[in-house]
Amino acid sequence: MERLEWQLAGVQETNLFVREWMPEEEKAKAVVCLVHGMGEHGDRYSHVATHLTAAGFAVIALDQHGHGRSPGKRGHLLSLSAAINDVALLIEESRRKYAGIPIFLYGHSMGGNVAINCALRLKPPIAGLVLTSPWLRLAFKPHPAVEWFGRRLAGIVPTLQQSTGLLPGDLFRPGYFEAAPIVGDPLCHTRITLHTFSEISNGGEWALAHADTLHVPMLLMHGSADRITSFEASARLAEMLGKKCDWICREGGMHELHNDLEAEQSIKEIIIWLERQL
Repeated sequence: MERLEWQLAGVQETNLFVREWMPEEEKAKAVVCLVHGMGEHGDRYSHVATHLTAAGFAVIALDQHGHGRSPGKRGHLLSLSAAINDVALLIEESRRKYAGIPIFLYGHSMGGNVAINCALRLKPPIAGLVLTSPWLRLAFKPHPAVEWFGRRLAGIVPTLQQSTGLLPGDLFRPGYFEAAPIVGDPLCHTRITLHTFSEISNGGEWALAHADTLHVPMLLMHGSADRITSFEASARLAEMLGKKCDWICREGGMHELHNDLEAEQSIKEIIIWLERQL
């Protein structure tokens, strides 16, 4: 697998860091544009890219604003609109670099929220959408008073950071040898701004309310033991979409299915689904 690094000019004059993985011995048959989750970055998916490129797919992953090697206050998206438009620009650049082959959009957790909102609101020219453990709703409900105060404070001090409360043990069960830990990774963090929390929360509810307008097939995967994002919200989304959605419930699976005990099977199922769309 070959790797390139480049910059994407974002919608608000920010240069976002992008890495690209390509098959070495053959021309790519499709491109997967990957959107990471809260507090992480695209390089945590390098082992996923290894499997995808071995199957003939190119993979292009950006670091969202406020994450990884992209600029911005940690855990702060300029807005959900800016985030989904940045992804649309990534798709357009991927189409330019790989003219004539299908483009797929793959989002995990917060990236799943951004990806489905991009697909629903902007209708980009993609062949399909892959979501893993999307943040449509959280697996836990914040205290109503805290949530009420936070939403109102977000309009006054939008860039105020708070802890996500993320515990490494909530991400995946140990045992998969290629798993990408966050402990010791200097590009990972556990911060989110009030504005970002409000934007993503509202975006999740909007996506659930408008899911019936999805214009492409979707693969949706979620672990039943996810303690971070809502398994029930994903199950509801799958039910709403019916035949348009291939729903995989990973019984006992945790938040990061691509790092969890059954990660190899989960990645294989993504590849099988992508190939089926071709």
